[in-house]
Amino acid sequence: MILLSDRRISAIALGDTGEPMIDLREVPELRIDSRLADPAGAYAHLREGVAHRLLDAQRVLPDGLRLLIVEAYRPLRLQKTYFEDYKAELRAAHPGWDDDRLHTEASKYVSPPDVAPHSTGGTVDLTLCTEQGLELDMGTEVNASPLASADACFTGSPHISATAREHRDLLSIVLSGVGLVNYPTEWWHWSYGDRYWALQTRSARTRYGPVASV
Repeated sequence: MILLSDRRISAIALGDTGEPMIDLREVPELRIDSRLADPAGAYAHLREGVAHRLLDAQRVLPDGLRLLIVEAYRPLRLQKTYFEDYKAELRAAHPGWDDDRLHTEASKYVSPPDVAPHSTGGTVDLTLCTEQGLELDMGTEVNASPLASADACFTGSPHISATAREHRDLLSIVLSGVGLVNYPTEWWHWSYGDRYWALQTRSARTRYGPVASV
């Protein structure tokens, strides 16, 4: 398992196609959850090409199912806060870990800010729901941490029900089918064009670099 703290990730050259960000709340075919809504609406912004890929993925879902978008773009300042807060949580739970260990373990849940996928606008946290908005059983909640879920948040975790496994597999099939890649410690986290995507697809550089704001 390659983590975002791996030096192979930070070594990938940054490129950017200049593709615009769009507000997913203006795409009627997609359902946007508001649990992480911010006043500026940053959470609902995504690169235009990735939004089109989500629409393509949704079209091949079984009748009655939809993608439910929880968070897309995340400003770098917020990424830094999330990362430091989770490191502090891990430090309290494991006082014997040194800073290198804390950095690596924290990267299983929150990306180090210097390689943050969400800040490129090419990454999305999402799940599956019914037409009525009822979320499917995915084994854990979206954004369940490894610490709190005993690693059940890992995409390939064996410690989930058969139903949850079926739903995770379905999500993986439709999203990988349109070119997105999953971060294996978070079943809900999918990206395109960022450094993790570049590593997984053996691309020389990213398609998207950090976005300062929306």
